[in-house]
Amino acid sequence: MGINTERDVEANLQIGPTDSGMVRLFIEADGVEIPMDFEPDEADEIAEEIRAAAIAARSVTSGGKR
Repeated sequence: MGINTERDVEANLQIGPTDSGMVRLFIEADGVEIPMDFEPDEADEIAEEIRAAAIAARSVTSGGKR
């Protein structure tokens, strides 16, 4: 298993602030619920990683063209 292994699993993702000042990623799939809480600075780092991955994915799918 790895990042490139495709799965036929449907999941829901919710992202939002908690009432305790954390950022929560809430994932639900096949009856399993996974709440993941992050400090705001950690959430910023995750967002940067997602943006970097999106840029890399575009270069793969478009042959480096924008």
